[in-house]
This record gives sequence, structure tokens and C-alpha cells, in this order.
Amino acid sequence: MSAVSPLASRPRSPLRRLAAPFVAPPVFDFWARRLHPTWTWERPLARVVGRVPAAEGAVTLTLQPNRHWTGAQPGQHVNLGVEIDGVRVTRSYSLDAPVGADGRLTITVKQVEGGRVSGHLLEHARRGDVFDIGPGFGDLVLPEAPQGAWLLLAAGSGITPMMALIRQLAAQDMPVPVTLLYWVRRRAQACFVEELRTLAARHAGFDMQFVLTGEVPATGDEAGGRIDVALLETRVPDLAQRQVYACGPGGFVATAQTLLDGRVPLLRSEAFTPPPSPPVDDSGTVSVHLARSGRALTLPRGTNLLAALEAEGLKPRSGCRMGICNTCACGKSAGAARDLRTGHVHGEPSAALKLCVSSAVTDLVLDL
Repeated sequence: MSAVSPLASRPRSPLRRLAAPFVAPPVFDFWARRLHPTWTWERPLARVVGRVPAAEGAVTLTLQPNRHWTGAQPGQHVNLGVEIDGVRVTRSYSLDAPVGADGRLTITVKQVEGGRVSGHLLEHARRGDVFDIGPGFGDLVLPEAPQGAWLLLAAGSGITPMMALIRQLAAQDMPVPVTLLYWVRRRAQACFVEELRTLAARHAGFDMQFVLTGEVPATGDEAGGRIDVALLETRVPDLAQRQVYACGPGGFVATAQTLLDGRVPLLRSEAFTPPPSPPVDDSGTVSVHLARSGRALTLPRGTNLLAALEAEGLKPRSGCRMGICNTCACGKSAGAARDLRTGHVHGEPSAALKLCVSSAVTDLVLDL
């Protein structure tokens, strides 16, 4: 069930392999794109082929990637490079549906207050616009054969990867029971409303509820209040047996983790803003060796590595505070680090970690 794009992993043709040593990709792209806007030698691009309103302050864009895009699974997100006033800016957006048989994908973009890219896409993105597109990444994907009962928790833009998973399961006639709780401030801001209601009416195993934090509930599928144990237990009586996915702002996800960690058989989450650092009992310092630069640093435990490195005057690559996920990931060849979202300690050598949500537990060697 974890389908990827039909465009994924296309092998190079014999002619391309023979020509590769003699081709300068930027020159090829310059001339090829005069014949077609997404023709390139190897650069993944996607063209806007559809645009429809999704909710108040939200729009759904349909993108047609070229043959160099390697695809994505439902629940993953991609980095889009958008040119605004002559400057290319990158942001991450989740797919809101499985990639189509024709290779097309859809993203639903919600306006972020002061957001340069979200504002541009809502106001100015039109059919024919071309964006850079990266491969799918993220762990909020379903197993090949889902079992048991599932609970999906979404807040704000966190509905987009959940919608991709729901549509994936609906295409399989909902093989497992699924409950969706979807938080928005006002009902006009909710996306996919009619489709979600239609799916709930069509599939006995799919249950959903909109949870409003700024308006009074007015229909049977609306509730009020912020995420807490009482709401979860009332709405999901078999909560202890549910496998849970959560996505939304950092504070929402952190609260879900605190409420559910250790109470459910599976809890997987993803935040589209950096989560607040939870209190930890770490104290003291560790030695961190940066393999590429040769620097040796003494960093505090309990502080996310991105902030700790920045405090030392370094500028690791990151777009975490702008919603560009996965850009701060780097290799770890030795030592143990704690995932600040879950508290889990990872000590495997040759492992990758995300600096913005990891703190040092022991001395580390990082590929920086």
C-alpha cells in the first residue's frame, strides 16, 4: 500500500549514458526548457496544471512533475523551490493524496501569517508555473499491510498528510478501522470537509470529527476544545488499542506525545514547526567532534543540537524555523543522541539525525 510515483526510479536510456560525459546539464536545461518548461537533463521540476480553492485561506495545487522526480509515498512531504521576485525560496509541503497513475500530485497550501511562500502560492500561483521539486521524505507513512485500529490526529495544515493516508485507505475500501480528529480554529478554515463527510457516510470503519477551538460546535460531527485526555477517551473509547499518527504545529504534537506516549501501541508524529523543547533531566556537557571541519566543541546536554551549534557561532544548514523540514539532517558516526520529541535515545553508528529535534547524550561525531 506504500505506493510511490510511477515516475520513480526510471533508468537512464543508453543514449543518455553515452552522452552524459559530453553534456553540461545547465546548458542542456537552458535550451531544452525553451521547447518545454519542464524538460531538463536531470533536474526535477513540477508544473502547476490545476488550482482550486480548498478552504478559507487555502488552495489545492495539482502538479505534474517531470521524469526526474523520484516520487513520494502518501503521508510524506516534498521541498518545493519557488521563485519570488527573482529569488528562489524553498518550503516543505505534504502531499494530500497518493500520487496519481499519471504521476500527478496535489498539495494543499494554507496561508501562514507572514509566510512569503504560502502567500505567493495562494495569491499568484497559476497554471503553467514551474517549481523545483525534491524527493518525498518523512516517516508518517502506513505499513504495507495496516492492521489493528488507527487514530489520526491533525491540527491546521497537519490535515494534509492525514488526508493522503485516508485517501490511500479509502482506495482499499478502508481495510482497518480509522478515526480522524481534526482541529481547526473556525469551521471555514477546515479543508476537505465534504469529502471527509462523504467518506464517513460511505465507510462504516471510518469515523471523523472536526474539533473547533474558536467557535461553538453546531453539528453532530463537531466538538469543541483543545487536545486533552478527556476528549480523546470520550471520542475514542478503545484509545489504548489504537495506533496513532499525529501532525500539526509543534505545540500540538508535543501535547499529543505527552498524553499518549506509553499509552498506545504505536505513536508516530510530525510537526511542521519546531516543537518546544520538553524539560529533560540531562545535565553537564559532552564533546562533539565535527568530522568535516575538524572542530571539537563542548556542548550542553538537553539542548537541541541546532541551537547549541548556533550558540558556538556555527551556521549549520537548516530551514526548520521556516517550515523546511529535513534540511538540518546530518550524519552521526559515533555517540548517542536523544530525540526531544519522543525521549528515545539513538546510539546506532552511521545514523542520520535531525539537529533541531536532537540533543547529545554522549560524546558525538557529526558529519559537519
